[in-house]
Amino acid sequence: MTVAAPSPQRPSHHVVRVQSLAVLAQVRHGFFTRNGSADETHGDANCAFRTPAETETVSAARARCLDVLGAPTLVTVQQRHTALVVTVDEPWTWDQAPVADALVTRRPRIALGILTADCAPVLFADSEARVVAAAHAGWRGAFDGVIENTVAAMVASGAHVENIVATVGPCIGAASYEVGPEFRERFVAREPGFAAYFTQSGPRPHFDLAAFVRDRLKAVGVSAAHVHGGDTVADESLFFSYRRATLRGEPDYGRQLSAIALSP
Repeated sequence: MTVAAPSPQRPSHHVVRVQSLAVLAQVRHGFFTRNGSADETHGDANCAFRTPAETETVSAARARCLDVLGAPTLVTVQQRHTALVVTVDEPWTWDQAPVADALVTRRPRIALGILTADCAPVLFADSEARVVAAAHAGWRGAFDGVIENTVAAMVASGAHVENIVATVGPCIGAASYEVGPEFRERFVAREPGFAAYFTQSGPRPHFDLAAFVRDRLKAVGVSAAHVHGGDTVADESLFFSYRRATLRGEPDYGRQLSAIALSP
């Protein structure tokens, strides 16, 4: 993986590109950061619309991401920690976005975007079938099947599981993800083997979200499943974090964009 240096022709907007996806023909992607800013006003890279007053600044941040991707259009969804997947045939505006937590398309030049601030963004591509996808995988969505449903929707659009490459982007790391015992019990009650995703060196268990999501991918046949490895809580210079903001009693937090698009 490499971290691309900002172009001098555009405002600084750091993006993490992952080798597993970067080598694919006609696929552009980026796990965008918070612009390296620890500014309490979220710098200029927050990509989530929350209030009408933010429309101009968020639209500008999204436009910079599209410039990096070389795509004219970005579509996102109203994320609700579901396992719902939508297939994108035509773009929509952000205020018309459906409720879902994953998107799939065969259309070139439409960037599929996921917003996160600790949950795992997952980008998928079958470059031979020309099908791409993006999923928002918090613990609940991953537990309820958003990964499996995304792969199924890609296959329904013409992808072949054995050709899909997927990368789990920056998310909360296991060292930062302290949970209660009831959280662990929920997982182990479904599958005793899920105990492997928990460690306990102190009074409470810690959960490895990235590993859990990666293994959901492998369980449905995506053997080319990779983990980026960044910890959104620990690396304040690069990432927004819901948990970090909550622990500090901060009233809000930004969201970084992860996106993927097919070139023409």
